[in-house]
Amino acid sequence: MSSSVDAPSSTPEPAKPSNFLRQIIEADLAAGTHAQRRWGGGPGDAAHHGQGQVDEARIRTRFPPEPNGYLHVGHAKSICLNFGLARDYAGVCHLRFDDTNPEKEDQEYVDSIIDAVHWLGFGWQDADGHENLYYASNYFDFMYRAAEYLIEQGLAYVDEQTPEEMRANRGDFGRPGVNSPFRDRSVAENLARFREMRDGKLADGAAVLRARIDMASPNINMRDPAIYRVRHAEHHNTGNQWCIYPMYTFAHPIEDALEHITHSICTLEFEDQRPFYDWLLDHLREGGLIAAPQPRQYEFSRLNLTYVITSKRKLKHLVDNAIVSGWDDPRMPTIVGLRRRGYTPAAIQMFCERIGVTKDYAWIDYSLLEGCLREDLEAKAHRAMMVLDPLKLELSNWAEVFGSDQHLEACELPALPHAAEELTPRRFTLGREVWIEREDFAEVPPKGYKRLFPGNKVRLKGGYVIECTGCEKDADGHVVKVLATVVPDTKSGTSGADSVKVKAAITWVGVADGLQAEVRLYDRLFTDAQPDAGGKDFLTLLNPDSLKVVTAYVEPSLAQAQADDKFQFERFGYFVADRKDHTPTKPVFNRITGLKDSWSK
Repeated sequence: MSSSVDAPSSTPEPAKPSNFLRQIIEADLAAGTHAQRRWGGGPGDAAHHGQGQVDEARIRTRFPPEPNGYLHVGHAKSICLNFGLARDYAGVCHLRFDDTNPEKEDQEYVDSIIDAVHWLGFGWQDADGHENLYYASNYFDFMYRAAEYLIEQGLAYVDEQTPEEMRANRGDFGRPGVNSPFRDRSVAENLARFREMRDGKLADGAAVLRARIDMASPNINMRDPAIYRVRHAEHHNTGNQWCIYPMYTFAHPIEDALEHITHSICTLEFEDQRPFYDWLLDHLREGGLIAAPQPRQYEFSRLNLTYVITSKRKLKHLVDNAIVSGWDDPRMPTIVGLRRRGYTPAAIQMFCERIGVTKDYAWIDYSLLEGCLREDLEAKAHRAMMVLDPLKLELSNWAEVFGSDQHLEACELPALPHAAEELTPRRFTLGREVWIEREDFAEVPPKGYKRLFPGNKVRLKGGYVIECTGCEKDADGHVVKVLATVVPDTKSGTSGADSVKVKAAITWVGVADGLQAEVRLYDRLFTDAQPDAGGKDFLTLLNPDSLKVVTAYVEPSLAQAQADDKFQFERFGYFVADRKDHTPTKPVFNRITGLKDSWSK
C-alpha cells in the first residue's frame, strides 16, 4: 500500500494575502515601470547592453544562494517568496549561484540546491523555454571590466594596508574612518597594481580593490568597501582561471543588472548595503556598461523559527562533530532534513504563505510549521496501526469459538476515511495472539481508565470485542502477557457489532502477520525556544530525547510501503518510510509529528 503525498495538489489556490512586496509589484506593473526593460536572451548577449528586443512589462526575481552548504528552512521562505511572486504575476524567477568564494564552495552544494528548489515545486524556465539558471562566475569577465572602469573614473583604488590596519582605520558608529595612505594613487598606478593582482603577482591578503566613496559616511558600508580580493584557490566552475574574486556586495548588483532583475528581494541584514547597490549601478549605467531601468533592492525580515538554528556555521558544527548523522538528519532544519523527516512541499509552501512577509523582527513558533504539515497530510496520508511498546495478548477461547488455534480471521479498515474516491481497504488478520500497547493494560486501573483490566471489555479496532481475564508475569513481577477472551458475534461490521457496548477501542497488530519495524521517534533538537539568541551556547541546549529508536510492529498493509511514503499511524501521529534506510525487508519509519501539538505540555 503506497501513500505518496508529495505531489502538488490540484485544488485551486485561494487568493494570496497582500503584503508590501505585492503592493510594490502591482504598482510597478500598473505604471509600466519595467515595460522598456530589454530582453532577448541569456547573460552576456546583446540584450545586456540595451540591444535586445523590447518586451511587455513583467517582473523578474531571483533566488541567489551561495553554494557553500545545504539550504535550510529560512532559505525555503526566500525560495517560496521569490519563485511564488514570479509565478503569481506571470513573471520569471532565476536560480543564480553566487559563487564568488571558491574556498567554501563545492559542486555538491550546487547539486543539492538545484534538487531542493525543484522538490519544493519550482522551476526557472520562462514562457519561451529559456532555462534561467546562472552563476556569478559566468560574469567574472564583465565584473573585471567593471572594476577597471571604476578605477579609470577615479572611483576605485588598490589598498595595500594590512587587514588589521583596514579594520582600525574604518572607524565605527561614533568615529569616522581614516583615509588609506593608498587612496590617492593615480589611475595608472591603480590599474597597474590591479592587473598585478589579476596576474597572480600578489599574495592572498596583500591587497584589495576598494570603491572610493566616503570614509566619513554614517553608513559604515559606504566607507570605501572592498570589491575585489586576492584568492589563489581553485573555483568549482572556473578552475584556476582567476586568482582574484569579487566580493558579494560588488557581484550581486551586477548580476541583477545583467539578468534584468526587476525586484531584487533580500533579507533585512542587506538593508544597509542598498546605498552601495544603487551607487554601483548608477555609475555603471552612466558609463554605458548596463542598461536602464536598473533593478531595485527590497528587504524583508528573515525567518526566525523557534527551537531551530539556521546559522550554516553552527549547522556544520553539528554535522562535523557527529551530533547529528548528517545534513539530512531528520532533526536538522535543512531542506534535505525536512524532506527526510517527512515534510511535504505543500506544507512548507503553506507555512511560508501563512507567516507572511513583513519588515518586523519576530519569532515564529515551530508548532505553526507542524500544523501546516498535519493539515496537508490529514486528507492524504493512509491510515495504519502500529504497536510501539509491544505486549502480547492471548485470546484463550480462540479455538473454542473458531474451531482451531491456527484460525486467522480476516479483518479490514478503510485506507483513508472520508476519501473522495473509494480506495482499496487495508486488510490484515486477527488470530489467537496479538500485540497491544503496554499502556493499554492495567492490572489495577487508575480512576477513569477505560482500556484493558480484569473484567473490562474493549474492542480490538476493526476486529472483535474482547474481555480481559488477567495476565501472566515473569519472576520479577513484570507483566509479560495479557489474557482475554473473544466475545463472539461482535466483529466490526457484522450484524451483532453493537450488541455489546464498550467504552474504548484499542489498536493492535496480529502476531501472525504483523511486520517488525524500526521506528525512529524524532523530536525537536533543542530544549530552548531560542537556542542561539542572546549569547547562549546552543550546544548546552541540545535535547537528549530528540531521537529514540524502538522496535515496533506494524500492520501487514505496510509491506508494500516505499521510501518517502507517508502514513498516519493511528493514535501516534504521522510517519514516513525513511528515504535512505527503509527497505521492504527492513522497514524503517520516522515520526514526522504527532496528531496534535504536545510540546508545550
